Amino acid sequence: MRSSTPPTHIQYLMANESDHLWGNVITTVGFQHIGVHEPYPPANHPTRYLLSHQKGRLIEEYQLVYIVKGAGRFQSGSLNEMPVREGHVFLLFPGEWHNYYPDKETGWEEYWIGFNGTNMRDRVRCGFFDCQKPVYDIGIQDEVIQLYRRAIETAQTEVAGFQQQLSGFVSNLLGHVYTLHRNACFEQTDVANKINKARMILSEQYNVDIPLEPLAQEVQMSYSWFRHAFKEYTGFSPNQYVLELRIQKSKALLTNSVLSIKEIAYKVGFNNSEYYATLFRRKTEMTPGEYRRFTQGKLIPRQVG
Repeated sequence: MRSSTPPTHIQYLMANESDHLWGNVITTVGFQHIGVHEPYPPANHPTRYLLSHQKGRLIEEYQLVYIVKGAGRFQSGSLNEMPVREGHVFLLFPGEWHNYYPDKETGWEEYWIGFNGTNMRDRVRCGFFDCQKPVYDIGIQDEVIQLYRRAIETAQTEVAGFQQQLSGFVSNLLGHVYTLHRNACFEQTDVANKINKARMILSEQYNVDIPLEPLAQEVQMSYSWFRHAFKEYTGFSPNQYVLELRIQKSKALLTNSVLSIKEIAYKVGFNNSEYYATLFRRKTEMTPGEYRRFTQGKLIPRQVG
């Protein structure tokens, strides 16, 4: 449940050389309420942040903007103008032209946080965030609102290390937005329930080979769509998922049992203990024997690299 509307607050921040080494620096954080027929944007922002309703703007950072009340419009260099409403988040990209504003008949309430650094650039490079898909429908999430409010409170104090703490809030916010949006997309088509049912079946029978086509039929999906949706939802293909389960189960047996490595390989579903050992080393950078001795306090792990 949302608590009462906070007062308008706008904070612009400085960062020193040490802050930049952390991986992300926060440039601005705030909240503002725009009432019905009130001008937008207000005239209380620095010149470099001024947003012209007619011309839009460019900025040198990322900004994560969360609309928690009202409705309006959003447009960017990669996206045609579209409606946005409460529960929508949009991500602004450095050097990417954009424009957004509330409808005069509704106004809106918005939270934002601006940031830049190697951490975010790496996430964009790896495809977690894309300027061609900058709008996320996450609904009204109190935990997300509270993160923004805590970031505002932290920015007001500017105590030693406040940039590093704010960077944590940004990572948390991005994680929430990414996860909530992805799950909402799956839940709208009932795919999440079907994939979770398949995951339960695979988890219960991880040590036997389950034919995937009958499994897809059991969860009422075509085989090709099942494989695609499973990978999109879990990050693993069905076969990779089973292998990961087997490796994880074998780790527990290596640590907590006296079974031989060959016995463990067969127990978790591998028909070839040499293949198991090769796969285990590829995933953990230890042999099964080294892992057993390490987790039992009998081996110092090798230095990697």
